[in-house]
Amino acid sequence: MEKQKTLAGSFSLSGKGLHTGLNIEITFRPAEINTGRVIRRVDLEGAPEIPALSEFVKGTERGTVLKKGDASVSTIEHAMAALYALGVDNCLIEVNAPEFPILDGSAIRYVQEIERVGLVEQEANREYYIVKQRQEVTSADGRSRLLLLPDSEFGVDVHIHFDSQVLSNQYASLDNLKDFATEIAASRTFVFVREIEALMAGNLIKGGDLDNALVIYDHLLPQEELDKLCQLMGVERKIAPELGYINNAPIIYPNEPARHKLLDVLGDLSLVGRPIRGRIIATCPGHKINNEMGQKIRKDIKQNESQAPSYDPNRAPVMDVNRIRELLPHRYPFLMVDKIIEVGRDYIVGVKNLTANEEFFQGHFPSEPVMPGVLQVEAMAQVGGLLVLNGLDEPDRYSTYFLKIDNVKFRQKVVPGDTLVFKLRLITELRRGMANMRGLAFVGDTLVCEAEFMAQIVKNK
Repeated sequence: MEKQKTLAGSFSLSGKGLHTGLNIEITFRPAEINTGRVIRRVDLEGAPEIPALSEFVKGTERGTVLKKGDASVSTIEHAMAALYALGVDNCLIEVNAPEFPILDGSAIRYVQEIERVGLVEQEANREYYIVKQRQEVTSADGRSRLLLLPDSEFGVDVHIHFDSQVLSNQYASLDNLKDFATEIAASRTFVFVREIEALMAGNLIKGGDLDNALVIYDHLLPQEELDKLCQLMGVERKIAPELGYINNAPIIYPNEPARHKLLDVLGDLSLVGRPIRGRIIATCPGHKINNEMGQKIRKDIKQNESQAPSYDPNRAPVMDVNRIRELLPHRYPFLMVDKIIEVGRDYIVGVKNLTANEEFFQGHFPSEPVMPGVLQVEAMAQVGGLLVLNGLDEPDRYSTYFLKIDNVKFRQKVVPGDTLVFKLRLITELRRGMANMRGLAFVGDTLVCEAEFMAQIVKNK
């Protein structure tokens, strides 16, 4: 498994806010393992912190707004997309305003600074959200849709459509996050000239100008109306141009708006708190529907402590039954691990296949065979014992014994034909021959059993 990462150093940026027009300073700092991405409002008393997670999204109009208690922060999506795409799991973000600076309307400045300071690997595994089945969210009017599909890698496809002579149909895709910096990050946010007056009347885009957004002129206006808009925005007077883009810097890509929408999808879905392994197909996405999908994923993560490990029976095991017999003293009928499919520094994943020929099914129960819960815990403990013994120089000289079992829960019957997949993780480091572990047992994607236990590693006489 990949390790979590944080910044190798701090960096700061400054600029105006797109909606507030305030001069804003923002600083990104390294953070400890399992911190996630956390925003600190240093301009407020007590410097309150807001986790960058979907359950704290409280607004989605022309940007994503996070709120916890009385503290809020908006327009976070560009920075979040950069952190997500470049693999920054843990980061403390200090900002002195209720929004992030818009900079040039893209994520490129954040990317450049992250690449400049670099990343460091941390001593904790990165948890992924693995898409195992189709998930979909659709807007009430049916215009916008986000589709999440299983895939071995991460990828995004975005389709956008507007009733516009300048910007009608566009498409953008990203098949590898390594291409984000060169293909997506520099794509700027965009606005239609016909939207500006209403947005400003809604107390938005006070800091918008022709340098931090693509401005799309797709309906001819009288010169006096253009003059009025320029005055409202505080920009130089523009002579009524031909239809097209009227921002100061030319467009970078022919499909720059679609690429920016893809950037926004990444930024909003970063709020699930884990990298996603799956394919996203977004049709006319926006912050509202992006965050609906994010909240749906986040709810799934919160309800399930851990996703079931991915089990491919075609892959060669890390430990087969012969290696397991070398490490464990158990033999028929009490060896309850068939193979180990994954091992890390502090975790292990093992498999037990159940057939109707298991001896315990004959009496438990003859008319309704069910695997006894105590044997599920025993199998789980044997998998945990393999994690411990595999790290010893002479494992055949040691055995592991139960000392304590806590917080055992059985959630579903385990019956003949099931394949149990166990995931064990050390709760604490090994100390004085004591191992504290938490174990989860799955059948398919369903959690069927969980337990915490302490075991002692004893040298055989």
